[in-house]
Amino acid sequence: MFYVNQRWLGGLLTNFLTIQKSIKRLKELDLTATDGRYEVLPKKEITRLERERTSLEKNLSGIKDMPRLPDAIFVIDSNNEQIAVAEARRLGIPVVAIVDTNCDPDFVDYVIPGNDDALRAIRLFTSKISESAIEGQAAMRDAASAKQASKDEAGDQQTEGGVPRERTRGMKRNEPSASGEGPVEAASEASATL
Repeated sequence: MFYVNQRWLGGLLTNFLTIQKSIKRLKELDLTATDGRYEVLPKKEITRLERERTSLEKNLSGIKDMPRLPDAIFVIDSNNEQIAVAEARRLGIPVVAIVDTNCDPDFVDYVIPGNDDALRAIRLFTSKISESAIEGQAAMRDAASAKQASKDEAGDQQTEGGVPRERTRGMKRNEPSASGEGPVEAASEASATL
């Protein structure tokens, strides 16, 4: 899952196109550092580029591969991360947050009452959320593979005796079928065999 564990950058969700440009710049700097272009640059230029890359890496490393806006966000301290909650609410993204006595639960869609200051409590909540995310991803993969398997079975069942069944979906209403029958009879015959 994608994460932000440093300072929340203002406009991270609402100004996502600009953030994507910064992510692209970070990827370019990473590529420059690994492909050997640093050897031809002066030492001062390398220092400047490394400082820029470190700053971008610190703020954007958790969302470097995020292709689109998230479907939901999980916030540890909704009082401290008011900007993140406000941006998510403005975009209609559901917010799941740990809410302590000093936080307003009205701004959070799914409230988890708990202590957002204790390190052990934060570890407990984040471990449970990460386990749930992993289970959800596994369920999505299983559902996708089952759907693909059923689609493959349906493709195998469409061939009866080695001869593919006639498809009627793309035919126009007044166009006769290749077998000489009218389009209505062919369509009713196909729906009866399904």
